[in-house]
Amino acid sequence: MSTFLFDKIIFGPVWSRRLGESLGINLLPVNRKVCNFNCIYCECGLTPAGDQTVGFPNTEEVKERLTLKLLEMKEAGEYLDSITFAGNGEPTLHPRFPQIMDDAIEIRNRLFPHVNIAVLSNATRIGDKKIADALLKADLNILKLDSAFAETLRLINCPQGNYQLNDVLDSLKDFNGKMIIQTLFFRGSYKGQPVDNTTEKEINAWLSVLIQLRPESVMIYSLARDTAVLGLENISAAELQTIAERVEQAGIKTQVTP
Repeated sequence: MSTFLFDKIIFGPVWSRRLGESLGINLLPVNRKVCNFNCIYCECGLTPAGDQTVGFPNTEEVKERLTLKLLEMKEAGEYLDSITFAGNGEPTLHPRFPQIMDDAIEIRNRLFPHVNIAVLSNATRIGDKKIADALLKADLNILKLDSAFAETLRLINCPQGNYQLNDVLDSLKDFNGKMIIQTLFFRGSYKGQPVDNTTEKEINAWLSVLIQLRPESVMIYSLARDTAVLGLENISAAELQTIAERVEQAGIKTQVTP
């Protein structure tokens, strides 16, 4: 088990299984994870206890570093598919996330106009209109939903604070389909409890939610890196494909990443 942190504000480009050649924007501290989830499969490890309101990079620093990196890439003739808000936790926790989104779009439009702006978010803050409006500006608004059951989500994602799945689902409906749902399927055990979001009961409930939300597309994948806890197992490409076929049958485009 060897998890890692991103040690820069702007990192990459790196090859992403889902987003191609991706330049990352890490709005969290470079020396610790900051997240309101504590996913047991997270490649950045478990979320540490303590103050999670310090250490965010300021907007000017993010703007300057993104501009410099894109200028370097443009001058070198380098290829890029996406500029992706990701990094050491939940990007929408940055207190100036909406402003930084606007800055990133302006810089992208000027230097790499055909590149997508993507956000990888756990969807916990979409009830905040300013956050929702900022996410709607992304070309790829990728929101996590690992289960349609609150009990399973609490076991997998270990949300902090007063997380209510029903409230999140209601807020997802407000996007009117302008989103990509991202789900990681796996099985195993954690603290003596079985963990499995691939059962027929889980898949049926998850599909029912997708049919209500009608997202632009769905991204499904399994474990490919070390996880925050031991005892977790990825599922096969064949299993992922079977799930994808059921989503496609519901009329929703699906991307499978083994």
